[in-house]
Amino acid sequence: MEKLTISLRTQAALQGLREEALVGVVASGNLEVLAQRNESPDLCVVELLTSVRGYEEIWRAVIQDFVDRLSPGGVRFTIHDGGARPDTVMLRLMQAARLMESTS
Repeated sequence: MEKLTISLRTQAALQGLREEALVGVVASGNLEVLAQRNESPDLCVVELLTSVRGYEEIWRAVIQDFVDRLSPGGVRFTIHDGGARPDTVMLRLMQAARLMESTS
């Protein structure tokens, strides 16, 4: 297992009232993402646990792209990976962020 922690500065805090959100499922080719509001408004932290070693550079690129697109400040994302492709990673991160912004 490989564990990575990536912290990135953001331009703004993620809006919305939810304190946490959970999307996805740990399974072959997928991943689970837990989002929690417990960081400073200008910081996004991603903790990742994966069984696939040697892809740190790709993980960093996908997470940087996500932060550049959405500026999810104030949120910690915990990822349990089941071998997901980069497009699935982006999808689940965006789903978690959008769920945090929703009112229901």
